[in-house]
Amino acid sequence: MAEPEPRQLSLPSGLLELCALLGAPRGSLRGAGQFAQKRGVRSPPVDPEVLSVFAPPFVSKDESQAAGADFTALCKTKRRSLRKKREKHKPEHWHGLPGDPEDVVVPNDVDLLALPQLCFPGGVRVASEPKEDSVHFLVLTDVCGNRTYGVVAQYYRPLHDEYCFHNGKTRSESSRQTVSVAGCFVPFAVCVVSRYPYYNALKDCLSCLLTQLKLCQDFEVDNHIKEFAAKLSLIPSPPPGPLHLVFNMEPLQIVFPSRVDPESPIIDLDLHLPLLCFRPETVLQVLTCMLTEQRMVFFSCDWALLTLVAECFLVYLHPLHWQHTFVPILSGQMLDFVMAPTSFLMGCHLDHFEEVSKEADGLVLINIDNGSITCSTSSGDGMDIPDVPLLAAQTFIQSIQSLQLHQELDLAHCSSSTDLNEGQGRRRAWQQKLNGQIQQVTLQLLVDIFREVKNHLNYEHRVFNSEEFLKTRAAGDHEFYKQVLDTYMFHSFLKARLSRRMDAFAQMELSTQSEEDRINGMLISPRRLTVEKMALQRSSLQKAAQRRMVVSMPDLQDITVVEVQPRKSSLRQVDAVSCKGCSRAEDVAPKSIYTFEIPEVHFPLVTQCVQTYYADFVDLLSKAMSFLGPDNSVLLACYFYLRGFIHLVQGKLLYALLDFQNLYKTDIRIFPADLVKRTVALMSAPELAQVERTPELKRLIKEVVDKPREVAKADDHVKNFELPKKHMQLDDFVKRVQESGIVKDTYIIHRLFDALTVGHQKQIDPETFRDFYNCWKEAEVEAQEVSLPSSVMEHLDKNECVYKLSSSVKTNHGVGKIAMTQKRLFLLTEGRPGYVEISTFRNIEEVRSTTVAFLLLRIPTLKIKMVSKKEVFEANLKTECDLWQLMVKEMWAGKKLADDHKDPQYIQQALTNVLLMDAVVGTLQSSNAIYAASKLSYFDKMKNEMSVPITTSEALKHKINPSAGETSPQAIDVLLYTPGHLDPAEKTADAHPKLWCALSEGKVVVFDASSWTVHQHCFKVGASKLNCMVMAEQSQVWIGSEDSVIYIINVHSMSCNKQLTDHRTSVVDLIVQDGEKTPSEVYSCSRDGMVLAWNVSTLRVTSRFQLPGHTLTSARLHQGRLWCCTGNSIVVVTTNGFLRQELKIVESFYDKSTSFLGFQLIPEEEQLWAAGAEYSEVYIWSLQDLTQPPQRVPLQDCTEVSCMIRVKRQIWVGGKGLSQGQPKGKVYVIDTERKTVDKELVAHTDTVTTLCSAEDRYVLSGSGREEGKIAIWKVE
Repeated sequence: MAEPEPRQLSLPSGLLELCALLGAPRGSLRGAGQFAQKRGVRSPPVDPEVLSVFAPPFVSKDESQAAGADFTALCKTKRRSLRKKREKHKPEHWHGLPGDPEDVVVPNDVDLLALPQLCFPGGVRVASEPKEDSVHFLVLTDVCGNRTYGVVAQYYRPLHDEYCFHNGKTRSESSRQTVSVAGCFVPFAVCVVSRYPYYNALKDCLSCLLTQLKLCQDFEVDNHIKEFAAKLSLIPSPPPGPLHLVFNMEPLQIVFPSRVDPESPIIDLDLHLPLLCFRPETVLQVLTCMLTEQRMVFFSCDWALLTLVAECFLVYLHPLHWQHTFVPILSGQMLDFVMAPTSFLMGCHLDHFEEVSKEADGLVLINIDNGSITCSTSSGDGMDIPDVPLLAAQTFIQSIQSLQLHQELDLAHCSSSTDLNEGQGRRRAWQQKLNGQIQQVTLQLLVDIFREVKNHLNYEHRVFNSEEFLKTRAAGDHEFYKQVLDTYMFHSFLKARLSRRMDAFAQMELSTQSEEDRINGMLISPRRLTVEKMALQRSSLQKAAQRRMVVSMPDLQDITVVEVQPRKSSLRQVDAVSCKGCSRAEDVAPKSIYTFEIPEVHFPLVTQCVQTYYADFVDLLSKAMSFLGPDNSVLLACYFYLRGFIHLVQGKLLYALLDFQNLYKTDIRIFPADLVKRTVALMSAPELAQVERTPELKRLIKEVVDKPREVAKADDHVKNFELPKKHMQLDDFVKRVQESGIVKDTYIIHRLFDALTVGHQKQIDPETFRDFYNCWKEAEVEAQEVSLPSSVMEHLDKNECVYKLSSSVKTNHGVGKIAMTQKRLFLLTEGRPGYVEISTFRNIEEVRSTTVAFLLLRIPTLKIKMVSKKEVFEANLKTECDLWQLMVKEMWAGKKLADDHKDPQYIQQALTNVLLMDAVVGTLQSSNAIYAASKLSYFDKMKNEMSVPITTSEALKHKINPSAGETSPQAIDVLLYTPGHLDPAEKTADAHPKLWCALSEGKVVVFDASSWTVHQHCFKVGASKLNCMVMAEQSQVWIGSEDSVIYIINVHSMSCNKQLTDHRTSVVDLIVQDGEKTPSEVYSCSRDGMVLAWNVSTLRVTSRFQLPGHTLTSARLHQGRLWCCTGNSIVVVTTNGFLRQELKIVESFYDKSTSFLGFQLIPEEEQLWAAGAEYSEVYIWSLQDLTQPPQRVPLQDCTEVSCMIRVKRQIWVGGKGLSQGQPKGKVYVIDTERKTVDKELVAHTDTVTTLCSAEDRYVLSGSGREEGKIAIWKVE
């Protein structure tokens, strides 16, 4: 019976893909050596070739099988096998390594034919004297666009009478073929190819190798390189996180840095190199060329700088990605590559500058050596590189100039290091700090350039309105944005924004958002220039008329536009003084970095030595984990990842899966899901049986392998807004209006549809839509062009905006234009412009339209009566009178409702209605236009139905809308208030108290509870309904979901990197001991009756029990016992699950069947309060004897109870009931001593779904999907 094939598992690559020795073929050295001996005569170049190739695995197959190892090819990826004799007459074969009869397997994406000319881009020349060792760097790209990275070290060896290398033969064997040349030095190159850009680390490795090669005999070179390659092949790449790997390679310690997170690049180079080569203005020009995807060529006399500088610029653009050809080094034979018609980024030697500039037009030529940038054109015209937006450029230049780019100045106060590795460590720490600062500066530049893109996105339909975005840019910036908006890079950037990806750009944008922008983020009104921004505009040197500002999207936050200085011919002319007002990029403290020293590799490299190395690796990792505190979960995750990886290489699949299971709970960002799936598929039947017997692994496999995932790829297209070309029914009209950015609220668009189709068939033709769109835009233009005198602005609040301006009319206060802001009406008098206050909307008592006689005419007149004035304001508005009456009454009603409901969004919604009325009248221009516009008069019609009872008004403090900016309201499922605390390592804003709001489909919105502004816009945890939330410790919020997962949120990063998957059904409640600020234990309950106790630090289950035959809905922890609501009973159990008491519902309710909806415990009163389904009463039992009949507290007009909480000596009950004959969301406040309802609060139009307490000072109530708002109540 044939032996089974050994199991093979494709693991993530180690550091080494391939190591090669390259040099000149033997025959070509004869003539070159003779030239080298002649003084002043330069030897002709010789074509190099690959002399030796070394690629993993380095343990022979026979050795592996003898040791009984199944995983002989663990680290193999798809490779090709190649034999080649070094003799020139048989190039198609490959001679094996010394002592190795096997073929050399070469990675598919490494082209050995092109490698020699890249390793010797200037050719091979024999020298008459030895030259200094040199290093340069390669980037190799396969046909699929995957990149590998090469580091090449060139060094010289003397050309003896015998040929340098013997191909594994003895000296006597090779002496028959000699080259009688003395006093000559031959260049050789060692190239290391890796999948990771470890430029500095591999440079240090090769430097250590060269010291050995210079001291060894010629015939020993191959063995030294093979041992070197074998060492590198055994080193894994560190996982994303704070852990760097350290490897001892005499005489240096080599550090392999990790990427910060899975989305970030590996940075192992000096990011300040371009800043030493170019002025900041030139750096901006190079970045502009990359953002506009030009055809770019770098030039330098130093081959190393070509790759390093180009790579630095790619890092500067992160998280944007260069998606085109990237070949940082071109040899002389590759120069025709620059003739390519598509975008590219290439590099070649400065000697070819003239040749390249003459042969190809339209290239951007960047000279690294003299810091210049030019353009190759046959016409002789200068280059046309658009300028970066001026304010962003000024901030960037100022920030760059403030950096300390010279280590000597920064370390001048330090004593001299007497240890080589200590000196390297100092240099590395300084470089890491500087790299972090440069990344912050360049990221801030991108945020400054693209921050306002989000204001012109429609997330629901994935639309970007580029035309309107361009209109908001300064005139001098138009060319820059026009070119950038048309690139693949920007298109990918839009995809990420529309997918709400929380990448480095989004995090920086959020952290640098002003408080005004946070407040405006809560508003949905059409945006205009505020009085404050008008003042800024006035103070600018550039006149407002030179800049046409048109803003399109009313439902998003205000666009901040600051007028800038006139565009100058060159950024180099920007006066440094003008940058004083520019905000400097935030100086973020570097994150903690940890190192792990990899064990030594012992030779000869047989299986036993390799297994010893892996065993030592695992032991060191386990030891490091034992000394690690449980609070450092990010570092612990790195250890779990590495140990799991090593266990896989050892063939210990079960141990590997256990590590990955712990990693899944610790940091899901770096969890290798695909690797786990492949591992399970490779396991034998006995191993799978053992997995089934291990609960933790069984759950992991069910979650990762068995659980069906979404197969369909998310739609990531991006559309540019276009006016419709076909007739639209209601649904299509809603979509088109939302895409246009005019308004997003579906209910408002329905009313707009009714208005535009009055007297017509219920469909909108393209011409009507175009007219409406143009009327809206023209109104925006008119409002933006309003220029208020300083004497007028003094009377207005700084955040007021002029939304509507009438034509010039006669009033009883003189002739002028009536202006409408979100707060008031005022008259802008003509002649000498002046300000006459008409009224604030709050002060209006009556608005009516009438006519006054003038000669034989009756002129329509608007009359406004104020509460505080006897005099009635009159304005002869003529044809505008009816429209202004509608608008003023709508704003008046909106302001009244905003005051009554303590909800500022009502006035913002009224503004939207008013401007839509104006656009509808301008669109229809018919006799029924006013009637059509009245369809949008919503608040004026609803003000009587939306009145607020006095008791409610007195208790209500504020209302907020988590669904602001959405197309429709969303139900609020859970609320959680977390108190503020000051952590010195975090930003001050993180110390504020927060309100966590769970919406439908796993969405979470976080508010700053000190100002009730959005702290974190919507992020998602899963896709199911969220049932419960609790603050487990100061940095963690746990969220239980309908999908049976507990999601753990980091309150600082607002990200979910940990998941607990031990429950099998919906997680319905999370409980901590009342009064504990930093609980050590959390209890979680699932609907199937499973209760788990978790250690907060280790995230391990400390105990578990099952309530048999029960369906859990909620639980409370009281005096060390769990009170569990199971629907038909309330069960009291110990924390180990032993039953102590049970209150059955059938013993208390005889008249009709029901179930418990929820309960609260009042220990000091020895009482249990509970509510039952279909009952409009709250029931109270004595804890001393649960068998006694309960007392009852009736809830007047209550039709449904949904939630209840205890606050001080009160029980707050949320539900639904009748108010003025209409079903409303209600909150009943019950005094626990008197057992009577103190207050009946009505502030929601839909059922109150959840309640939470804020330090017993406030209670917050959330409502269902018909309203979707949060009310904040004061506790008496």
